[in-house]
Amino acid sequence: MKKIRAILVGALIWLLIFSTFGILSYLPNIKDSALQQFLVVAPLAIPFTILGAYIFYKNGNKTNGFILGLIIVTTALTLDVLITVPFTIIPNQGNYHSFFTSKFLWILVAEVVTIVYFYWKLKIKTKLQNI
Repeated sequence: MKKIRAILVGALIWLLIFSTFGILSYLPNIKDSALQQFLVVAPLAIPFTILGAYIFYKNGNKTNGFILGLIIVTTALTLDVLITVPFTIIPNQGNYHSFFTSKFLWILVAEVVTIVYFYWKLKIKTKLQNI
């Protein structure tokens, strides 16, 4: 059950980030700049990820934050393969290679894993050590 919950949290975080990119793609000054979109999404990924970690851990789960972070980004990358690239990147003359070699994508991946890990370390592991 914890794995399903982790996958659902990953899907939620992906949906929030995907939706943010979707909204930004309609803004005149930002829609054509991957860097500007990234500069908006990267800070927003912080509360999105903290929310996801909070939802996962609120029922007493103790899963290592690094493992949870990997499950979340694996879920998000899978959804990117199935939805993001075929429905948003390829119609705009992109491809899988250009999407998955983007430094911005991998910075977001590292950001999410790091945030989940530190959430676990500060909120969950510390609490367990004090019991």
